Amino acid sequence: MAFQRIVTRTLPDGHVFKMYPFHISLEGMESVLLCRDDEDYDHLQKSIYVSAYKNDCRVVSEIAMSSHGHAAILAPELEMAQRTGEMIKKRHSQYLSWKYNEKGILNRSDICVKYLDTDWYVRNALAYIPRNAVDTGLRVEDYRWSSYRGMFVEGRSTAGVYRVAHLSRRARELLFRTHEDLSIVPWVLNIDGNIEPASACDYEYLEGAFNNDQAFFLKTIGSVNTAEMQQLLVLNGRNKQTDAEMLAVISRLAEKWYGKTILELTPEQKAHLLPYLYRSYRTTVPQLARCLRMTREVVAGLVPVRGRTARSLVTLP
Repeated sequence: MAFQRIVTRTLPDGHVFKMYPFHISLEGMESVLLCRDDEDYDHLQKSIYVSAYKNDCRVVSEIAMSSHGHAAILAPELEMAQRTGEMIKKRHSQYLSWKYNEKGILNRSDICVKYLDTDWYVRNALAYIPRNAVDTGLRVEDYRWSSYRGMFVEGRSTAGVYRVAHLSRRARELLFRTHEDLSIVPWVLNIDGNIEPASACDYEYLEGAFNNDQAFFLKTIGSVNTAEMQQLLVLNGRNKQTDAEMLAVISRLAEKWYGKTILELTPEQKAHLLPYLYRSYRTTVPQLARCLRMTREVVAGLVPVRGRTARSLVTLP
């Protein structure tokens, strides 16, 4: 049976929706970590599922990393996917503020939602998500905080111990840090209280995208162009700033980070700002050079992008 990119799904509450595939990225920055310990990873992962559930979406695949997170979801419309992304950020920001007593900790993080409008786009996004684990120095199958282990296991949660729906309301609130009603979700937790992805992911969608062939899935993970997918899924989705808007952004950051104006920034401080600006905004080397009064060559050398420098992504005159 041929893969159907747009599908119909029945949610736990009985509602039936036509669902479209989207990719959501939550990007941190060099000086802010989304996850510092296992409790943080667990919370970010659960936030993805709770936020999708709250907005009538279904998670297909996800991963929680120290400085970013990714999820492929099925959503009835773009607005619901965007709400899911914003809710993930809000929930995790509130949690980090509570735990570390740091206010506005994710103010400078960024949510990007992209509609996956071709089969190629879907397959490569689904391969790119678990492939992020390689950045940690681990094999994809050894990384704990992703949905990878829930794929091609026939929906079995072999490590599952607790059914979320069977827990008391108080227990669900403590484990998920939410007052949302989770009494009808099919999710299962392991002995450590972590969510078992086979019980929570739409694994049938992912497996169908790869013709129900695990070897095809593994081959795509091994061959996916991570730099290309980051550009398509994360960087291209941001709104392009005019020079005046970018100057305003840099001015706010200079004041907040260093208590200075742009003109007062030292070369070292500009070098510290550049990677964040390039990663968090849809900007270019020439624009950054203009706004920070630096040469294009110097700027291009300071904004590496996953194995390639900005020079390889931007055509310089």
